[in-house]
Amino acid sequence: MTKSKLDLKKKRIREFFSSFETKKRDEIEKEIYEKGMVYTQMRLPVELITKEFEDSLKLKIEHNIIQARIRVATEADLESIMNLYNKSWLTSNTPFRPITKNSLKIIFEDEDTIFLIAKVYGKDAGFIILDFEGDNNEYGIIAGLGIIPRFQHKGLGTILGMAAWNHLKELKDKNIKELRCEVYKDNEISYSFIKALGFKEFGKVVYTKSDFSIDEE
Repeated sequence: MTKSKLDLKKKRIREFFSSFETKKRDEIEKEIYEKGMVYTQMRLPVELITKEFEDSLKLKIEHNIIQARIRVATEADLESIMNLYNKSWLTSNTPFRPITKNSLKIIFEDEDTIFLIAKVYGKDAGFIILDFEGDNNEYGIIAGLGIIPRFQHKGLGTILGMAAWNHLKELKDKNIKELRCEVYKDNEISYSFIKALGFKEFGKVVYTKSDFSIDEE
């Protein structure tokens, strides 16, 4: 993938797969224009993902009433992922920009991007997007996560997180040293979830208008 396409992919991931809990869309855009948006950078070194740590998550998942089947998405699943994303924020007071299949396809077509989908009770209920960064793709990135309202706050996010880690471990061509993600500074729900998975803060980053694709379609 060319640098321009890679940059566009990352912009679209950053825009569409970040939820904003308290701010309206025009306020968000104003913030981008005037001073940029602050994100908290979080990481989980692989050496801290011990067997005991994995077992504790597995136990939590096993006691969850929700049982999900996880699959790696194909291009045929883009319609479902689009619908999952658009439904994920239906119960929120936060305005959001609906994603399009074209935007998803740009993200999907990158060879280093992986979509996992969770099916519950025979229907797709959530997804997680994995990406890679670093000179040798040594950082596994949780780039996006979405769960439809019916299954929010019921442990499906943890199930997807564990599935993501299990998938990363199976990638023999990757030498993952650290898992990373970025959380918008006012997104307390996402921050609490990521922190509960063992991630720690390691920095802040400010994105300006040029880092988003709000004017690109």
